[in-house]
Amino acid sequence: MNTKHRKMTKVASNVVTLLFCYLAASSCARMGNPDGGWFDETPPRVIGATPEDRGTNVTSNKVRIFFDEFIKIDNPTEKVIVSPPQIEMPEIKATGKRIEVELKDTLKPNVTYTIDFSDAITDNNEGNPLGNYTYSFSTGSEIDTIEVSGYVLEAENLEPIKGIQVGLYPADAPDSVFRSQPLLRISRTDSRGYFVIKGIAPGSYRAFALQDADGDYTFSQKSEKIGYSHDVFTPSSKPDTRYDTIWQDTLHIDRIIPIPYIHYMPDDIVLRAFTETMTDRMLIKTERKDPDRLAFYFTYGHDEIPVLRGLNFNSDGAFLIDRAWNEHPAPGKKASSKSSDQASANADTITYWLRDTTLINQDTLLIEAQYYITDTLGQLVNHIDTLSMVSKVPYAKRQKQQQKAYDDWKKQQDKRKKRGEPYDSIMPVEPMKLTIDAPGQLDPDKNITLKSTFPFLKVDTSMIHLYTKIDTTWYQARYELTHVNSQTLLMRGEWRPNQEYSLEIDSAAIGDLYGATCKAVKQGFKVKSYDAYGTLFVTLNGMKGQHVVAQLLNGSDDVLKQAFTDNGNAEFFYVNPGKYYLRMFVDSNGNGVWDTGSYDGDAQPEEVYYYPEEIECKAKWDITETWNPTALPLYKQKPGKLIKQKADKQKTIRSKNAERAKQLGIKEPDQE
Repeated sequence: MNTKHRKMTKVASNVVTLLFCYLAASSCARMGNPDGGWFDETPPRVIGATPEDRGTNVTSNKVRIFFDEFIKIDNPTEKVIVSPPQIEMPEIKATGKRIEVELKDTLKPNVTYTIDFSDAITDNNEGNPLGNYTYSFSTGSEIDTIEVSGYVLEAENLEPIKGIQVGLYPADAPDSVFRSQPLLRISRTDSRGYFVIKGIAPGSYRAFALQDADGDYTFSQKSEKIGYSHDVFTPSSKPDTRYDTIWQDTLHIDRIIPIPYIHYMPDDIVLRAFTETMTDRMLIKTERKDPDRLAFYFTYGHDEIPVLRGLNFNSDGAFLIDRAWNEHPAPGKKASSKSSDQASANADTITYWLRDTTLINQDTLLIEAQYYITDTLGQLVNHIDTLSMVSKVPYAKRQKQQQKAYDDWKKQQDKRKKRGEPYDSIMPVEPMKLTIDAPGQLDPDKNITLKSTFPFLKVDTSMIHLYTKIDTTWYQARYELTHVNSQTLLMRGEWRPNQEYSLEIDSAAIGDLYGATCKAVKQGFKVKSYDAYGTLFVTLNGMKGQHVVAQLLNGSDDVLKQAFTDNGNAEFFYVNPGKYYLRMFVDSNGNGVWDTGSYDGDAQPEEVYYYPEEIECKAKWDITETWNPTALPLYKQKPGKLIKQKADKQKTIRSKNAERAKQLGIKEPDQE
C-alpha cells in the first residue's frame, strides 16, 4: 500500500471515530447524561396551542399547549396564576408533551385571559426551565397586552413578601370595591416580592395587595394582610434595549448583546403591606396549664378585666390578677396614661393566680366569667360564660411527684447518717427562685432585672442594698426598684462608668405569693468605661420637624438602641464596637411605637426606611453619618444581610456543564 493511500485510510478512520464520539455524546445528552456526557441545556419550546396563543373570540374554556419534548409543571397551584381571578380553582396538568388547563368559571365576554406559568414549566429530564411563560387569549375581538410591575414589602420592616396576590381596580372605582368585588386582574409576588400583572386594557388603575385567606379575592377579613395606594397610574409602553452578557467562563466576558424589547410602565410600583390591628374582641381560649393559675386569651384588650365568680368554691379574694405596671414601658414605648390599677396595655392575655393552696389542689374549678366581646354588629357587649377549668396535672399526680422528691431526699440523708456525716431530719422548704439579670460588664444605659417564678408579694427595700466601690472603699449607692409586671422588678441605678458595684439581698427580703422567700444573694458587676464605646451621630435629611424614631439594629434586624428626635438628628451613645444597621420610622402620631394601617380609616402604616449600608462603630470613635431616607426606592433600601426572605435561585444547570468542561480541560459544547 502506498503512502498516499495509507494517509487517506488514516484520515477516514479518524473521521469515523470522531463521528462515533459525537453521536455518543449527543445520545448521552438526549438520554439525560447516563454515562458522564454533556447535559441537555435546551429548554422546552412551545410549538402550538389550541386555542392559539393570543387568539381572539375564544369560546372554549379548555386550553392545550404543545411542546417539542416531554415536560412537567412544578407546583401549579402556587405558581400558575390565571387572570381574571378564578373563584373555582382551574384544573392544570401536564401530560407527555402538552399542558392542559380547564377553566371552571364561566368565561366573561370581551375580556383578555392570561395564564402565567412563571418558571413552573421545565423539561422532564434535566429540569431546564422554559422561563417566565404566559399564555393569553381574548373572548372578544381584541386582546390586551399591557403589563405593569413592582414590589410588595412588609410595611413594618421592608421585608419582601413572597406569594401575596397583587391586583388592579379601575381608578374611578369606589374604595368599597376592595371589600365587595374581586380584583380585576391579579398576579402573585415571587421570592423577591416582585410581581408582574399582564393583559391589562388601556385605562387608569390603582394597585392593591391581598393575602387572601378565603379565596374570594376581596378584603373580607381583618386578619388578611393588605396593601393599597391612592396613586393612580396609566399603563404605557415604549421600545427599549437591554444588554445581556455572554461569558467565556466565570471570569471572562465573551460579548455583550443588545436585545430590543417592549418596556412596560410603570415598573416600580411599591405596595407596603400590613395587617390591621384586631380590634374585634373574642375569647380565643382559656387554660389551666399549671394548677396555680387560670389564663384567658382574647383577640384584643379592654379596660375592664373579666370578672370571675366561683361556682364550686368561694371566689372572694381568691385571685391575684396578673397586671402590667405602665409607668415603665418597654424600650420604644411611651408610658400609658392609664393608672397602675389597670390591666396590661392591651389586656389581651390575663392570668388569675390562685391565692389559696386548697383551690390549687382542687382539680376542677367551675367558674362564671363575665367579659366584653364584639357581637355580630361590631359592638362590644357583656358576655357571660360558664367554664370548667381543669388542671392539666391532677392533684394525685403532683402528690406522687412530691412524695418521690421526699423519698429521694430521705434516702440521701439516711446515707449521710450511716457514714456519720451531718444530715437533716426535716426536709427544708424550697426557697424562692429569684433570677438576677446583672451581667458582669454592664452598659451605663442598661438596668438590672429581678425575676421570680411566681408573683412577688413582699419586697422589703430596706433589706436590698446596692454598693459602689470608690478607690478601695465601698459606699451605699442609690437605686430605684419598680415593678415591670407581677413577676419582674426593674432596678435603676446611677451607673458610673468604670466603677464596681455589689448588689446584696438579705435572706427573706423578697417573698412570693405562696410564702417562699429568697436566699441571701450577693452579686458583683462592673460598669464599663466610656473608652469601651463608640458614639454614632446621624443627620436625617428632610426629616426636620417630623417625629422620628431611629433604631440601631444588629445583623438579625433586632433593635438594640432607639433615638427619638424631631430635629432631624439622631444620637446613639454607648455603642459597643461592631457592625450595625439603621432603620427609622416616621412616628406620625407621636406615641413612640410603629403603628399599622387601617383600610376603613384610610390610614397608611407609618413610613419605615432603612439605611442601605452597614455601619462599623469602634471604641473611642465618634461616627457621623448623613442619611436621606427617601433617596432610594423602598425595594432597594434594606441591606441584603438583613433580608430573611431570600430570593430563590434561578432554575439552571449551566454550571454542571461548566464544571464538567473544567474537569476535562475543554470548552463547553454549544447548545442549539
